[in-house]
Amino acid sequence: MGQDFSAIRRDFDLPEHFPPGVRAEAERAVVRHERRDATDIPLVTIDPPGARDLDQAMAIERTGSGYRVHYAIADLGSVVAPEGELDREARRRGQTLYLPDGKVPLHPPVLSEAGASLLPDQDTPAALWTIELDERGEPVSAHVERALVRSRAQLDYDTARHPSMELLPEVGKLRRAAAVARGAVELHLPEQQVEGDGSTGYRLVLRPRTELEAWNAEISLLTGMCAARIMLDARVGILRTLPEPDDGAVRGLRRSAAALGLPWPAGTPAGEFLAGLDPARPAAMALFMDATRLLRGAGYTAFDGAEPEQRLHAGVAAPYAHVTAPLRRLVDRFGTEVCLALCAGEPVPDWVRRALPELPGLMETSDALAGKVDRACLDQVEAWVLADRVGEVFDAVVLRAEATGGEVFLADPPVLAKCSGEGLPEGETTRVRLTAADPDRRRVGFERATSVGADTEWKDTP
Repeated sequence: MGQDFSAIRRDFDLPEHFPPGVRAEAERAVVRHERRDATDIPLVTIDPPGARDLDQAMAIERTGSGYRVHYAIADLGSVVAPEGELDREARRRGQTLYLPDGKVPLHPPVLSEAGASLLPDQDTPAALWTIELDERGEPVSAHVERALVRSRAQLDYDTARHPSMELLPEVGKLRRAAAVARGAVELHLPEQQVEGDGSTGYRLVLRPRTELEAWNAEISLLTGMCAARIMLDARVGILRTLPEPDDGAVRGLRRSAAALGLPWPAGTPAGEFLAGLDPARPAAMALFMDATRLLRGAGYTAFDGAEPEQRLHAGVAAPYAHVTAPLRRLVDRFGTEVCLALCAGEPVPDWVRRALPELPGLMETSDALAGKVDRACLDQVEAWVLADRVGEVFDAVVLRAEATGGEVFLADPPVLAKCSGEGLPEGETTRVRLTAADPDRRRVGFERATSVGADTEWKDTP
């Protein structure tokens, strides 16, 4: 019998189906609103292989000394009836949840993987952003409108070769340099992923973030920053916010850098310092883990009539809004509707304004659930792959050390876990022994291999 994640689905009470009324509404959905024909723009998508819920399509062209970014976003606002059954179900779900054996989608697949998805060679309604950049990659103007678009190709990160993408490396590097100059903080932590083992089980892999992924992300961030500016100028909308870290958090990170032997020049901002570290070094990996203290407290801030007190996303080092993934995240549809109305010189729809105050709470609940489900899936696979290796000793990087234990990262298999034992050398490689692996409880335990009689430290699912 193969491994599956049905226990996690039960534990978190994840829905298996959409209610009949929701499915029926999705199946009979029709595109509303007039729109311009932009099918002549040679847009392409970049997503993981096999993806069907394609939110964004892109084309970049040169304009004299600058650039023009065309960025099409799936137009869910044109097919989801405001405050109908489909809308209410989406508000209950908040976002698509991704499990290794299948997703729990935000919208029925007839929309999210067919009619509303920016699949190649079909005419699809979109919110089309046109962003003009100067020679430094800084935005000069931004506008969004409803359009009909046609993607030319569905690319993935290994096959992204297309004339529409030729300028992405150039623009992506400019945008990344601008982010560092602003003081944006990006952490190069190892990303665990689960994939099938070719049989009936699963394995853990480490997937490094490619340059192409980073450049692609910069276009999404650029669009979110432009959207935030439009909302703030009109004093209505919803931002993704993150408070700036207090001085104590930065001082603590400086102390950690010194202890790890990573020279941090005086006057160099945290984001610039972190961007210059080699993520392959164990000491840098430990500092990236410690730097998560700078990125705590993310949430959403809705406002209508006055600028909000909290406007900044400290990780982006600018005001920022989520508007580029409406197939998979609820709040993006509402942020997009605000920007569409404002760019058209029209009032923000009443149904959008009514929803703004409740969206931060809906997204907070959804984000918390998504984090727990992700962690539970990783914990489950860690326990499966280690179940028959209790007693073995592994090399591990100590990411965080405390008096009687800490957090360690194993490279093979890629496992992030707690470990008991005194004197763990933070930022260095040490030897750890697997003391327990329980697939039923989704827990694993390690101890420092040189310690004697150390109590087992369990790694719990949140």
